[in-house]
Parts: sequence; structure tokens; C-alpha cells
Amino acid sequence: MNDWSIYIVRCADGTLYTGATNDVVRRIAQHNRGEGARYTRSRRPVTLIYEEACRNRSEAQAREYEIKQLSRAAKLALSGIR
Repeated sequence: MNDWSIYIVRCADGTLYTGATNDVVRRIAQHNRGEGARYTRSRRPVTLIYEEACRNRSEAQAREYEIKQLSRAAKLALSGIR
């Protein structure tokens, strides 16, 4: 079984993007090649600012939803950035 992760990246324009994947390194590379989410394609490069391990895809997707409901300030606080 693959381990899943939630991640938050900061885009070149300063906005934040949250996603879930079973390979964070591969996913960040995809975002930076313009092959990731539509949102990040025009906001490259992206920089990983937060990663959280989950047991499975279902848990990862539930946690991704929770994080997406947070304010920008709360997401930055979660990542340790003020």
C-alpha cells in the first residue's frame, strides 16, 4: 500500500495550492514542468512549504479538504511560516 501525503506549495505569485499525492517529489516536479494542476500551470515555479503524511488515499483526501477550508493565515501557520 502506498503512503499518501498532503502538501502545500507556494506559487511564484505568492498564492498557495494544496494537494494530495502518493509521491510528493514527483508531484512537485510535475507542477514545475506545467503538468500539474491547472491552477499551478501559470504560477510556476512552486515551492513546497508543507507536507503531512497520511495512511491512505481516503485519509489524505479528507485531510486535503480540511486544509483547503483553512484561511491563508492558518495554512501559513500550519507550515510554520508567518
